[in-house]
Amino acid sequence: MRHGIGYRKLNKTGEHRKALFKNMLNSLIKYEQIITTLPKAKELKPLIDRVITIGKKNLLSNKKRLFSKLQDKKSVIKVFDELSKRYSSRKGGYSRVLKAGFRTGDDAPMAVIELVDRNPEAKKVDKPKKVESKDKPKEIQPETKVASK
Repeated sequence: MRHGIGYRKLNKTGEHRKALFKNMLNSLIKYEQIITTLPKAKELKPLIDRVITIGKKNLLSNKKRLFSKLQDKKSVIKVFDELSKRYSSRKGGYSRVLKAGFRTGDDAPMAVIELVDRNPEAKKVDKPKKVESKDKPKEIQPETKVASK
């Protein structure tokens, strides 16, 4: 009988799998779209949906529960402040998995997992902004001396 065997082990130990999904959850909450292999994305989808559902009820116990799962204060704050308000009228299905071809090195099936109605600016969180200073000095070109005869 196959009772209680409802997840993929992904050829990893339990601790490794737990750490992998914690990191992937934090990345998905931060960037709202990540690229990974198809089996990992399919296993991550119910986890992120559960996290957002927990975040919709703004209770201290739920904040503690999410912090024990994610162990990242910024992710917990984003779930409660931003994502819970965005999905307040939706009853489920906060994420989607899109197939994205095959990886060139080992031909593994790849997928994009993203939040529905995601913020396109979330992908640019860590990228430094280009700052152009207004008082940038003009480049002074050296004067060329004309040789006199």
